[in-house]
Amino acid sequence: MSIKPLSCSQLYRASTLTKLTADCKSTKHLQPLDQIIGQDRAQQAVEFAMSIKEKGYNIYALGHNGLGKRTMILRYLNRHDPSSNNQPVFDWCYTVNFNDARLPKVLKLPPGSAHQFKKEVESLTLRLVKALSMTFDNEIYFARAEKLKNQLESKQEAILQDLTKSAEQHSISLTLTAQGNYQLVAMNDKNEAYSESDFEALSDSQKKRFETKITELEIKLRDIIRQLTIWEEEFTDKIQKLDEQIAQDVLVHCTTPLKEKYSHLPDVKAHLIAMNKDILDNLDIFVEDSEDDITLAYAALDKKMPRRYQINVLICQETNTFPIVVEESPNYHTIFGYIENATFKGTVFTDASLIRAGSLHRANGGVLMIDAIKVLERPYVWDGLKRALRANKLSLSSLEREVSLSGTISLDPEPIPLSVKIILFGDYQTYQLLQEYDPEFRELFRVTADFEDVMPRTDIAEANYAKFISSIVHDNNMLHCDRKAMSRIIEYSSRQAEDQDMLSLHSVDIANLLRETNYCARLANATLIRHHHVEQALANKQQRAGRLQDYLLHSFMNGSTLIDIKGLVIGQVNALSVIATSDSQFGIPGRITATASFGEGEIFDIERQVKLGGNIHSKGVMILSAYLASVFGQTAIIPLTTRLTFEQSYGHVDGDSASLAECCAIISAFSQQPLRQDIAITGSMDQFGHAQPIGGVNEKIEGFFDVCSSITTLSTQGVIIPRANVHNLMLRSDVIAAVEQGLFYIWAIDHVTEAINLLTNITAGSMNSKGEYAHNSVFGITQNRLTHLRKDNNAAAST
Repeated sequence: MSIKPLSCSQLYRASTLTKLTADCKSTKHLQPLDQIIGQDRAQQAVEFAMSIKEKGYNIYALGHNGLGKRTMILRYLNRHDPSSNNQPVFDWCYTVNFNDARLPKVLKLPPGSAHQFKKEVESLTLRLVKALSMTFDNEIYFARAEKLKNQLESKQEAILQDLTKSAEQHSISLTLTAQGNYQLVAMNDKNEAYSESDFEALSDSQKKRFETKITELEIKLRDIIRQLTIWEEEFTDKIQKLDEQIAQDVLVHCTTPLKEKYSHLPDVKAHLIAMNKDILDNLDIFVEDSEDDITLAYAALDKKMPRRYQINVLICQETNTFPIVVEESPNYHTIFGYIENATFKGTVFTDASLIRAGSLHRANGGVLMIDAIKVLERPYVWDGLKRALRANKLSLSSLEREVSLSGTISLDPEPIPLSVKIILFGDYQTYQLLQEYDPEFRELFRVTADFEDVMPRTDIAEANYAKFISSIVHDNNMLHCDRKAMSRIIEYSSRQAEDQDMLSLHSVDIANLLRETNYCARLANATLIRHHHVEQALANKQQRAGRLQDYLLHSFMNGSTLIDIKGLVIGQVNALSVIATSDSQFGIPGRITATASFGEGEIFDIERQVKLGGNIHSKGVMILSAYLASVFGQTAIIPLTTRLTFEQSYGHVDGDSASLAECCAIISAFSQQPLRQDIAITGSMDQFGHAQPIGGVNEKIEGFFDVCSSITTLSTQGVIIPRANVHNLMLRSDVIAAVEQGLFYIWAIDHVTEAINLLTNITAGSMNSKGEYAHNSVFGITQNRLTHLRKDNNAAAST
């Protein structure tokens, strides 16, 4: 039965955009899409997770890069109603804990009010700095303080005067030394202190009298000094009470409006009350004259006010706004925040005003989106993230403490309640590793948003894809695409999906193509992007990435790489493989040869023997060995040993897409029937000889076409592919043109016997009821040859 080559209509599926109206001439007339097409499953998963506020329903967005995962989720979240999941949003501030400065306290405020509250507290503090200074620097305060001082001095003078009079009655004087100490001294008749010699000249009774009296007076003096100390302490207390009373009047006057304004917020009101008490305890900060004593207290980096009363606005959210944070560089500090140190006049210090927010703070009440691989690459970030999600609170500790290193000054801020959805973006491998090795992962990330790589290509899908193209054009302010340009981009998407009936959802590839096409169009001073601009952009991309392909093609042209593309050769067939680089992939032909010698039916895979063949390739060789054994060795061992190899292959070989070619080469070696060299073949096979689909079919066909057309004039060349790959064909226009002109052929087969028919121009043959094949068939010729070899072997053995 003759096998007909594929028609041109089977090699490419053109886009007609039948679902667009006739008056839609370009993307200018298309409404851009506000969502990513073809990702309904992933979008439903995101909607489900966002609707559940319970702990653990975070999202792992699963899929390859370039699928528009982030764009789709961002567009959904921008439309998301923040009230739908009952996650309140607040402003968060840190303030000094007046009881223990090492433990800064948290203030929770309504969204959008934190900066205003900070300004009001700063204004209050600045007013107090001025008001208290003025209050303690006026005549009324001085008069009241002077009155208390005069009362103290009067009492001191009276009690000391009594002691002085009592001493004078006994010729003893009370004097004050240069060091400020009181001293009792014996006096002579001239009311002068005795010199040491004069005092020694006194009689013993006189000296005894002086010493006795001085001792009595010293006892009284000590009691008086104790009383003076008590009076001075009482005076100090009275001055302090006076200061507090005056300061309290000022504080009541200045702070009452602020307390009344925030009376509905208990935490804020409690902070203002504690602040008042602390100001009364630290009035010296406001009224001290010596700058050296209050320098550190005023070591603010921006304002002349005590740092102790500053409000550190950690997060200030906009009113009725759903926080959406994308963290591009997730490290410990950017995620969890950090505490800065400041240096002032050689002194290193830190306090609540130097606490800085991280991404989790900014996303609190909303969503934080981060890349899974970046999170796992950074030390301590993944563990910290899990810890925060488990506890539902955000503890801000320094990285030094996390790694057991001592910091300069350590703060332990009060934790902030955490209510956030984490969305991790990652690939399948990272997802599987987390599932396998981290038991907490599945508890904390219970929702998987699995993004599709392709979508079915229907007329409606093509129309939606055109709208998707329009959205990229509008978002990037590009020239508009006409109808044919949109069709060509849709066809390119099918080529990327490697399926006529599918469209690629790798939006990055489409966006990049549009950018490059827009460049070509603007370079040509065009007003619209047209079909030939798309072709030009694709050609430019191929030119940039095609150095290796051109090098290998040149090796065929100059004879460095041997290949036959005409004639007949026994045991040799042209197979096809795909070479992939970082930004392109292309097909290339290669000779597979098989030789047979007398033996016991083994097939030696030379690639495997020298450890250049992979496991999948070895599996393919074993499968074709099983097929050959079922065809030619059902009743006796095949009396041939076969050696199989890829000629001029010096690198690693893997995959089973050469199984059909290898099988045909071996059968040719068995039967000694030559194979057509103008035909290349690709495809896998099972143990029954059925052709199985392979990948990269377009690149393989085009690779053989390029080699043939560069070496000779096309006439009878062609490629055999599995029929299951026909729907994958989206070939280049020059290949289709050659097929249309009858210069190049593509055959689709279901079984290896069809490939043998084409390659040998002889029927492969089928087994009859006696287990025999027709004598003029390839299998019949092979069977006869093997039978003769067995007979000769038996005859030789018997002699």
